Amino acid sequence: MSNAAVASILAPTPTKASAQATPPAVVGARILTGLAGVLLAVVIAQLNDHVTEVAMPDILGALGVSHDAGTWLSTVYQITQVSAMMFAPWCSGTFSLRRFTIGAVAAFALLGVAFPFVPTPGWLLPLRAFQGLAGGCLPPMLMTVALRFLPPSIKLYGLAAYALTATFAPNLGSPLAALWTEYVGWRFLFWQIVPLSLLSIGMITWGLPQDPLRLERFRQFDWRGVVFGFPAIGMLVTAFGQGTRLGWNDSPLICLLFIVGSTMLVFFLVNEWFHPLPFFKIQLLARRNLTHALITLGGVLLVLVAVPGIPSSYLAEVHGYRPLQLAPLALCVALPQLAALPAVAALCNIRRVDCRWVLAAGLALISWSCMVGSFMTSDWIRDNFYALQVIQIFAQPMAVIPLLMLATNGMTPVEGPFASAWFNTVKGFSVVVGAGVTEGFTTLREHFHSNVLVNQWGNRPYVLGLTQQERPGLSGPDHRAMLTLVRLHIREQALVLASADVFRLMAIVSIVLIVLIPFVATRIFPPGSVVDGASR
Repeated sequence: MSNAAVASILAPTPTKASAQATPPAVVGARILTGLAGVLLAVVIAQLNDHVTEVAMPDILGALGVSHDAGTWLSTVYQITQVSAMMFAPWCSGTFSLRRFTIGAVAAFALLGVAFPFVPTPGWLLPLRAFQGLAGGCLPPMLMTVALRFLPPSIKLYGLAAYALTATFAPNLGSPLAALWTEYVGWRFLFWQIVPLSLLSIGMITWGLPQDPLRLERFRQFDWRGVVFGFPAIGMLVTAFGQGTRLGWNDSPLICLLFIVGSTMLVFFLVNEWFHPLPFFKIQLLARRNLTHALITLGGVLLVLVAVPGIPSSYLAEVHGYRPLQLAPLALCVALPQLAALPAVAALCNIRRVDCRWVLAAGLALISWSCMVGSFMTSDWIRDNFYALQVIQIFAQPMAVIPLLMLATNGMTPVEGPFASAWFNTVKGFSVVVGAGVTEGFTTLREHFHSNVLVNQWGNRPYVLGLTQQERPGLSGPDHRAMLTLVRLHIREQALVLASADVFRLMAIVSIVLIVLIPFVATRIFPPGSVVDGASR
């Protein structure tokens, strides 16, 4: 096919060309309402993911599902969610942004309604997979709407709204899980999305313009991309999601998934390079700022997955905290984001401010909070973590908004779907990798510290008031009770030491990301600046 024919398929239709090529100078109430509707839909999807993850023990107990089987509910959701992020921008360009978004929200809500009514456990996996597919379609739509419709003067604030999905929604998961499980009922973990979904559909229907169908794009459908891409992501997500439970390199299945998944991902990327209508435009990676933003995004999300999870797992394991008792920690970060994100967006929108140094300051704050957390002991309770949470209030938006600014700098509305596919797929996959790496590293360090502590106790039994002669002949209820306490104490101390190691690792990751900034990222100016896109 000629280059002109390919360009006609990639380009917007003539009737919408002006709207897609240049955002309007003044945004009306309808566009803002539509953007708010898409934002609400994305927040709903993110909340559902995190709320159900936090309350998964309650859900599994209510449905009579074992822990091992329950891990697959999370894994299949992540597989389809990340896969949908890869292909959703192409689908929105084919079926129209408004139709596709409304369909995804409606499907997501209907599946949430049906989930608590499953007749047998065998229905759980397919329903959860389809819900992940619908939920994964929504985050790319928010970035696409912001890049397409918002004028340069307020585009950064639209991207700040997108940043809510990385900072606000995850931190709100624990409080909502506590609300439904403690006071209402576990079914409302899924049903909570229904009224907000209906509101979102109404706002999108009224606010977003209706584009025509672009079914002619199927003539250039990238079927090889689906054949290579979907299994590749599915295998890699499965490997990271099940790696700790199955033993990482000790499991032939995990090793096979990594090898085959990585190979198919390479084939997918090669295919995307040459395909005339790809899901991913590989050529965009020639832009240094986009490549840097994607790499840094992966590192930032690795840290943002690990750092909030440490206090929750530690307090639950050592002190027996329930989600209700963990809720204040999460709310301490979540609610201030509603003010912190616009404030950081306003800061980055000042032409004299270099967003690279805002990013460096955010990463430095994250590293500082991790170093403070690395001094944790078994005496720490919830109050000891508030200082870390306060630092995260400012650190998270300062790390995320500059990345959005760097990644989308100079992007035209036509390139918006490709940028959205890149950013959201890396975002979704990084969350999975972050959870897998954090869990695996914590388990590895916990075993290491446990072995060291056991050896120290074995060599120094006087720590427990036992002589070397008494130790081989331990018997009776008192000695068994003492040994039980010793095991619990060793497990507790091993978890504390492992958690401190995770904090140190995340601090190192943050410092490495700071070092990359002056060598890779180039100076850019805010979208509303007269010299937008200039660099030096």
